[in-house]
Amino acid sequence: MTTDIAANRLSRSLADLADDERHQIGRLRAFNLVMGLVHAISASVMLALSNSFSIDVVSLFQNAQPGGELDPARLDAIGGLPIAALTVAFLYVSAFFHLLIASPLGWHRYEREIANGLNRFRWVEYSISSTLMIVAIALLPGLQDIASLVAIAGANVAMILFGWIMEVANPPLRTSTWWTPFTMGSIVAAVPWIAITIYLAGGSNVPSFVYVIFVSIFVLFNCFALNQLLQYRGRGRWSNYLFGERVYVWLSLIAKSVLAWQIFVNTLI
Repeated sequence: MTTDIAANRLSRSLADLADDERHQIGRLRAFNLVMGLVHAISASVMLALSNSFSIDVVSLFQNAQPGGELDPARLDAIGGLPIAALTVAFLYVSAFFHLLIASPLGWHRYEREIANGLNRFRWVEYSISSTLMIVAIALLPGLQDIASLVAIAGANVAMILFGWIMEVANPPLRTSTWWTPFTMGSIVAAVPWIAITIYLAGGSNVPSFVYVIFVSIFVLFNCFALNQLLQYRGRGRWSNYLFGERVYVWLSLIAKSVLAWQIFVNTLI
């Protein structure tokens, strides 16, 4: 079913659109260029001014029968993860994809897909950048175990891929909306936040700014889901896919900037 949908997905050309829609799509090129530059400049400034603060990623192998007593001596640091590098990475990833969209290499594919209610550039970028973001958030309250971080990253990537499937399965000219990918994506999206909440609730020395980061980014991450919900319910201005696309871009800038600058101010200077 999914293969058939993907094969027949891009059915509208720009010539099929009204003049106003073509004009709106054309304006997205400059919009992505500006957003890419904003992300890149922010990342470069942070990288130039940041210190070398890092957080250890650790492992704790049981090396005994299941249920045996835990031995802290088996707690090993795999290596320090530089927080400056992690922070600027998700900004640079976003900058790269915005600039790719605006470039001759990516623009024609982007405008063809946007005309058909799809943006694969977005989902590939989010699968990388938002995963780096959630890993950074997890590290701050002390969630440093390598297996836990891999699981959190995997759950986040799954959430993004469900969002991608939601778009592929629901073209603009559909007669009904298939909500299963949205529902499943919402379920797996909760996993990283539950894990981080456990560490926030159980930690006694968690800095107050970490709680601020948790709340602010949790709200912003859920705004992405709300944007998609409104798109596929066709409510108000969201009945135009292009409006939802612009909201995605603004949300991406706001969420990444809020997280990056909070980390920078509190840990990197």
